[in-house]
Amino acid sequence: MVQSVLGSLVLGYRPLWNAARRLAGVQLYLHAEGTARVDATHLLRTLQELWTAGSPPILLTPRTPLLLAELLEHAPRGAPWIAVRGEWLAEPSLRALAGAAHARGLRLVWLGALDALPDTDTARLFDNSLLQLSAADAVQALQAARADSTPPQRRRNPVIRGQMYEGVASRALLAHCLDQSGALAVAGWPLDDVLHSLRHQGVRPAREVVQKLLKAIDEEQSIDRFEDILSEDPLLAYRFLTHINSAAMGLRTGVDSLRRGLVVLGYGTLSRWLAEQLPHASTEPDLNPVRETMVLRARVTEHLLDAGEGKELRREIYLSGLFSQLDELLREPLGSVLRRVPLSERVYEAAVLRTGPYAPSLELACALEDSDPHAIVQLCETHEVPLEFVNRALLRVLSELSVERPARA
Repeated sequence: MVQSVLGSLVLGYRPLWNAARRLAGVQLYLHAEGTARVDATHLLRTLQELWTAGSPPILLTPRTPLLLAELLEHAPRGAPWIAVRGEWLAEPSLRALAGAAHARGLRLVWLGALDALPDTDTARLFDNSLLQLSAADAVQALQAARADSTPPQRRRNPVIRGQMYEGVASRALLAHCLDQSGALAVAGWPLDDVLHSLRHQGVRPAREVVQKLLKAIDEEQSIDRFEDILSEDPLLAYRFLTHINSAAMGLRTGVDSLRRGLVVLGYGTLSRWLAEQLPHASTEPDLNPVRETMVLRARVTEHLLDAGEGKELRREIYLSGLFSQLDELLREPLGSVLRRVPLSERVYEAAVLRTGPYAPSLELACALEDSDPHAIVQLCETHEVPLEFVNRALLRVLSELSVERPARA
């Protein structure tokens, strides 16, 4: 029964980021594959089995009224948050199901445009909103951010405190929503604009990752742990491989993996190299979601590889996903970037050419980010990958993510 429910759905995802620039939750898109009726009870049971107390909150976002109706009718109290498109409530049966779900304690999120907010009676059914910012809303919000704090220059701020927002396309609007207006979270992250705005500073590895790895060395943790931490920052991992393969190291053969590099370098030399990186490492919080999004792609890519493959191949395919956006960080062609280090040709083929044995996993990982159900189904058919396998891999990765939960008073 579990297999059938995951085989009848097309999933996609989008991270939700809070004011600390940390993961606040995950929006999980649900699309019924074909004409099959989705068993909402089994879907919710599957999520309950996979999720732990440390897993991120999820916002279930059904893409059809029928699937929404199934969730509203069968989800018990304590189920994940459910997004309800505002325009669908014009259907009386859905409105009644939403009312009944709210009455039994389900947490519902109103999904719609900021300029089409629900009436008072409808708003009472919802615990929160995920509001779409239009271009006009964005302009008005930025004007309010720039205006003087005293009348008559003060402009009306359209951003409502405590709500979630999507369509935040610039770094300035991001700061206004999260820092000035008290938004609960934003869906997605304006990666292009953040990196563009920081282009003159140069993107550098994260200080917190460098410090975390130094601490692990001091505590004499395992080489597996060193590799895991190094893999948490695509730029630090790339710089490490560049360093280990530099002429200064004088190695006779190239090092094509993080693990081999750690063995070759040794703990003492690694610690000294990291100490050299530390003064120049980045503390820019807006880069945290950029880095974590790239790591998330790598994890999904790795899990989409057949589970029977060995650890070495899994590390290679992880690098395919981790390095697939280095061109955006370094602002130069990805092919040129990756040719500077002696990576496996399979990694280069997947990341740059989208060919070779790792390409299906990376293509599917990218499609899951875009959440286009038709593209995902097409890729599954083209590469002969079962939809259930893709969905289970995605849910496993998402359930293993961690969030920083507020401390209790």
